[in-house]
Amino acid sequence: MDYSNLEGYIFLDGQLLKWSDAKLHVLSHGLHYASSVFEGERAYNGKVFKELEHTNRLIRSANTLGFNLPYNTREICDIRKNVLEANNIIDGYIRPVAWRGSEMMGISAQNNTIHFAVAAWKWPSYFSPEAKLKGIKLNISKWKRPDPSTAPVNTKAAGLYMICTLSKHDAESQGFDDSLMLDYRGYIAEATGANIFFAKNNTIHTPIADCFLDGITRQTVIKIAKEEGIDVVEKRLTLNDIESYDECFVTGTAAEVTPVKSINEYKFIPGKICKLLIEKYTNLTSS
Repeated sequence: MDYSNLEGYIFLDGQLLKWSDAKLHVLSHGLHYASSVFEGERAYNGKVFKELEHTNRLIRSANTLGFNLPYNTREICDIRKNVLEANNIIDGYIRPVAWRGSEMMGISAQNNTIHFAVAAWKWPSYFSPEAKLKGIKLNISKWKRPDPSTAPVNTKAAGLYMICTLSKHDAESQGFDDSLMLDYRGYIAEATGANIFFAKNNTIHTPIADCFLDGITRQTVIKIAKEEGIDVVEKRLTLNDIESYDECFVTGTAAEVTPVKSINEYKFIPGKICKLLIEKYTNLTSS
């Protein structure tokens, strides 16, 4: 699918434009210097899941990168609603994005216009809990999540995803579905676009989100697990710890709750915890 040729409408800088008319200049600062932030969101049955959380994170990300969005939380929610209605989307994916324009071309960009766009496309949730239990295969990336003193790791900034693309491309070229990334200290961090969890008996272990994004889906799944009486422990995890777990899964807006069946030579069997969390998360998003 060529995303530049879809039918529909995109909001760009105050207007709903035909999909093919939504463009940016080739000298936009966001393209050359990654001064861009975005969100990935899902609509289920016409309702955007965790809408305020996503919107507020987008604003925080922009502020961290040193610019203010031209719209407030309520206005962004209204724009999102208008985009979904214009494209007749009930179940879909939404991509708000903001970036610095082309008034200055160099490292400095204090005078650049801040552009804002929202696109959405249909993305039904086709998979049953049983189908999802098949699981995915991960390798281990050579790229590491950076030290918080070197990058704005708690934002959804475009530049942070370069090593994710490199990792995922390498994994896919070797026959894997995705890649597990370690952090700058060698601890387990996350997959390229999703947070990771490990489970044994009635306990879930997940890395401390101190150098990567504490995902909204991650927070939701932790809350669900605790409500279901499952112990959740956030701790430093090493590759040597992997073999002690029975189940593994990743979470994210796109991934939702997706079991992992292997990380290189380490094998997992998606079981009762994966199945329970898939079911509860599916019920929550469809309610």
